[in-house]
Parts: sequence; structure tokens; C-alpha cells
Amino acid sequence: MDNDEIFLEKLGYKQELKRELTSFSNFAVSFTIISILTGINSLFTFGLTNGGPVGLVWGWTLVALFSGLVSLSMAEICSAYPTSGGLYFWSAQLAGKQHAPVYSWITGWFNLIGQVATTAGIDFGLATFILNVIASNNSDFVPVAWHNLLLYLAILVIHGLLNTFANKIVKFLCDVSVWWHIFGTLIIVITVLAGAPSRESAGFVFTTFNKDPTAGLPSDAYIFFIGLLTAQYTFTGFDASAHMTEETKNAAVAGPVGIVLSVVISFVAGLFYIVGLLFAMPDITSTIQGGLPAIFANSVGQVGSNLLSVIVMGAMFFAGMSSLTANSRMMFAFARDGALPFSNVWHTINPDTKTPVASVWLGVLLCFVLGLPVLSDPVRALSSGVPVAFTAITSIAVIGLYISYVIPVFLRLTISRDRFVPGPFHLGKFSPVVGWISVLWVAFITVLFVLPTSLPNDLNSATFTWENNLNYTGPMVVFFTLLFMAWWAVDARRWFKGPKVIERSVSDMEFPKVVEQQPSQATVTSAI
Repeated sequence: MDNDEIFLEKLGYKQELKRELTSFSNFAVSFTIISILTGINSLFTFGLTNGGPVGLVWGWTLVALFSGLVSLSMAEICSAYPTSGGLYFWSAQLAGKQHAPVYSWITGWFNLIGQVATTAGIDFGLATFILNVIASNNSDFVPVAWHNLLLYLAILVIHGLLNTFANKIVKFLCDVSVWWHIFGTLIIVITVLAGAPSRESAGFVFTTFNKDPTAGLPSDAYIFFIGLLTAQYTFTGFDASAHMTEETKNAAVAGPVGIVLSVVISFVAGLFYIVGLLFAMPDITSTIQGGLPAIFANSVGQVGSNLLSVIVMGAMFFAGMSSLTANSRMMFAFARDGALPFSNVWHTINPDTKTPVASVWLGVLLCFVLGLPVLSDPVRALSSGVPVAFTAITSIAVIGLYISYVIPVFLRLTISRDRFVPGPFHLGKFSPVVGWISVLWVAFITVLFVLPTSLPNDLNSATFTWENNLNYTGPMVVFFTLLFMAWWAVDARRWFKGPKVIERSVSDMEFPKVVEQQPSQATVTSAI
């Protein structure tokens, strides 16, 4: 056995997945799921409405800073426990034997729900984007909700087939995706700036604040913080590098570096993309009405807009594919420890491809279920927006994932502050400061993103509707939390004991020599 397999056995698991990913491939998975061309395009007009250019530029920078701190805290723990279970395994180890079951249960379910919602949001967004591009080229075609659902299902099935039969192709496409995003961003920005009939000023891009005067929100500061959703939604999914560690060589270093670098490079590329779009856009009102295609068409016409849209669709396709990959690995690990119904089914490996095929298709099924609310009005035109129920379920991706991100960080700072054994990637004396800032930031955004995005003065007025004015994210988060905690209280606490290797104390863990010369803290910091 090589050093990675030896270390995995010391953590209590045998090597089942095929370990063939390089450090670059591990980073590529997280970078692809973050996908600036998916997150920014999906919520660019939302950001323009809630904060305008100031919210997009400086909100992006603010969120990237705090998301980077969260990623550093996670990377430190990943280096100590590089397993597919990732966050929920970390929580179990850091909580100690007595509290391991409940903490790993909570972390695992928040992470699973957030991952499924993220995959669903990406693929549903891709289906919507494709239909809107078709409609922009054919005035006689009016896409409706059931069209969206069928195309969404087709995309999910394609991603499922790729993850079932073409693991090497998925790895190759993840690597390609990095360059697709980087060069695609460059091509889009250069093209729209070169073709724009006029360009906005630097003062407009960096100092203009915009809001919807009909929203009734209490202050400009409130509006700015609500607009942070554009950036925060984009900076999700970087835990994928942790879930892929059992398939990565030199995992104790490659996994944590992949987590951090995916955030850093996404910040730089995303800021470049946002600033370029703001300089090239015609005006705020027409951009809000027409979305990103309005900026494309304004600069290069309809044919050019179609070509640029292909770049965006490719990026979204890669993001959905990689998200399903990471999702299936997490469910495989969760089922390995008996935490899912019918765990024996989902914890199976294809003997030829060495991939968790059953978990792949469980992910496809759960994502499709999240899309079913569109059938409440199957002939509703896409131009009027997707049903609010689906939007709310997708919105909990941010809250679900980030809660699961910081639970092990919190445990590292409290219960295990004196017995945590770091891996080769660690923050040294900065670990507590970075960790507590991360915990406080997640507490802040958890409250922030359940607040209403519009507040009509009169609840009885004709302009108020529960569908358009109520933020369903909070109720949905509470509902799912009560659901899996009720299961815990009634039944699961009797049989779920956390990861099946939790018998050993963290202090008894012996960290093997994973690389010939372990990098120092200064070396790791310099690499980042």
C-alpha cells in the first residue's frame, strides 16, 4: 500500500475508490463547482437591484475575504482527516466519542441537503438559460415550466451517465473546465468591452449604488447586505476537494490546497468578470430587464451573443457534472457509516469503474425531486420566473453548506482545542483567529439570507403577495432541520454511532509521513 492508503486505514477505512486524481484535478473539481460563470450569471441582475455596481464589486470582495477564511479553517481540518466523508467525519472526530454521533449526524445532513440543492440549482439554471437563448432567437417559441423540467431531467441524466460510465472523462472535463472558465471569462470580457458602443465610467462601476424603490427595504446598508447573496451563492461547493480526497494522490496536502486555491482564483477571475460586465453594460434598467444576454447583444449583436452564451452554458454544464460527482462521494461515505435509509444500497462500488454508481443516481433522483414544484403551474412562462418554492429550496444551499462548513471548525476551537493533531497543512498560531471569524461570518449570513428582500408598507395592499414577498428560505431551513432532528430523536440515536471508526480518540491518531518532506507552515502559506 502507498502512504495515502496507509493513512486512510489509520483513519479506519480501506481503500475502495480508485485513487487517480492529481492535485490539479482535485482543485479543478472545487473550482468548477464554484463556477463564477454560473453563480454570477444567475444572480447578476439580483445584485444590480440590491446594491448595484457597489454591491457587486465591493460585495464580491467582502464575501471572498470571509469565504477565504472559512476555506482556510476547513483546509486545516481536511489535512488531518482526508476522507470522502469530509465535514461529517471531521465533526465526529473533533466532538469526541461521546458527542460524535449527534454532531456528525447534524453536519452530514446539512451538508447533504446543501449539496443536493446546489446541484439542482446549477442544472435547473442551465436548463432555464438554454431555453431563454432559444427563445431569444425564435420569437414564436415561448418556453414554459414543463419544458424546463424535461430539459432539466435530460441534463441530470447526462451528468449521471458521465459519472457512471466515464470517470476518466469526468476527470478530464474537470481539468478542461478550469481553462474553460479562465479563458471563457477573458473572451467574454474582452469581447463585450471591445464591442460596446459606449462604456461606463470608473466612477459608475466602483461608486454607484442602486436599489429598487418599490421594495420598501429599511436602509441602503440592509440592501447592500441582502445583495451579498450574488457572491455568497457563487462561493459554495469548495468542500468538494475534501470529498474527493480518497481518490486523490498525496491527499493530506492536495485536498486542503485545492479548497483554498479554488476560492482565491475564483475571487480574482470573478472580480475581473464583474468589473468587465459593468463597464460594458448599456444601463442598469435595461440590464435588469434583459439579464446578461442584454449586455452580450448590446456589444456584439444576436449572433455574437449566442456564441458567448455557449461559453456560459459550457461552464454551467461542467459545474453541474462536478457537483454531482462530489455529491455522490459524500452520500457514499454517509451510507458507508449507515446514516442513510437503505445504506447498503447506496454504499456500493462498481467493480469496473471503482465509482459509487448507486449514490450517483440517488443524487440524480433527489435533484429531480427538487425540480418537481414547477408542475404546480406547468404552463407558466419562464419569463415570469420559476416557482418560489423551488427558488427557496435552492436558496438553502448557501445556508445548508456553510453551516456544515463551520460546525467542525467550531468543534476544533472548543471541544478539541487541546487535542487536535494537525496535518501537514496548518495555520499555526493564526488558527483560532481565523476559525472564530469564520464561525461569526457564517452565523451572520445564516440570519441575513432568511430576511425578506421586500417589505411592502401594507400587508393588505394589492401589491403584496405571499409568493412574491415572503422569503421561504427560513421556513424551509427550519422544516428540514426539524425533519432530520426528529428522525434522530425518535429512531436514529439508537443505532447511528457516527463514523464506524470513532472508537479511537483523536489524541491516539498517529499521522503518517504522507510526503517525503512535509512542507512547513511558511511553505504552505507561500504556495497559497
